[in-house]
Amino acid sequence: MKGDLFSSRHMVQPATAPGMTVENAKCIRYTVDGEMLARQGAMVAYRGSLQFERKGQGVGGMLKRAVTGEGLPLMSVRGRGEAWFAQEAQNCFIVDVEPGDEFTVNGRNVLCFDATLSYRISTVKGAGITGGGLFNSVFTGHGRLGLVCDGNPLVIPVTPQQPVYVDTDAVVGWTAGLATSLNRSQSLGSMLRGGSGEAVQLALQGEGYVVVRPSEATPHKPQQH
Repeated sequence: MKGDLFSSRHMVQPATAPGMTVENAKCIRYTVDGEMLARQGAMVAYRGSLQFERKGQGVGGMLKRAVTGEGLPLMSVRGRGEAWFAQEAQNCFIVDVEPGDEFTVNGRNVLCFDATLSYRISTVKGAGITGGGLFNSVFTGHGRLGLVCDGNPLVIPVTPQQPVYVDTDAVVGWTAGLATSLNRSQSLGSMLRGGSGEAVQLALQGEGYVVVRPSEATPHKPQQH
């Protein structure tokens, strides 16, 4: 076969090392030699001897399902082979988590991660209402975390002198050392008179970075099975 479709720009090359790599802007490849975890339904192709299993249910399992957002469970991938992961053609990025690091991320942005990483479900301090970015997972340990983002993310430094306020529907995640709270920027009267509509933001203070996507959350599309 000939044509641009079969050029080296699109052709998958042999894996050079185990673990997670960015295959292209929209897809992550994971060379599995043991076990890794991924968002259920995110696998688009694989080769080799791999087994895909849902994560356990029960109360603890149901809580950990929140890591993927929209109520989707995680799956474990075991064996030896290669798997490719993507989510609705969103842009893919990799975060290297090192010992002592802590990265809080919105579940809707999690694509896949090393089994050596630990995570726990956390709610944003002061978040007494439901909404995007208020129910997150905190990753610690040593390993790589694959994320998706609708567009190219904005990484904004946060300093004690310059706190940052972000839309709760746009936030992707933030680093350790940042204190969070909800900030109300408008009064009800201002909104009724025609304000910006951004009445509540997530306030981040301290020393670190916050990652946001250049768009607000859109309603989740039902998955096709």
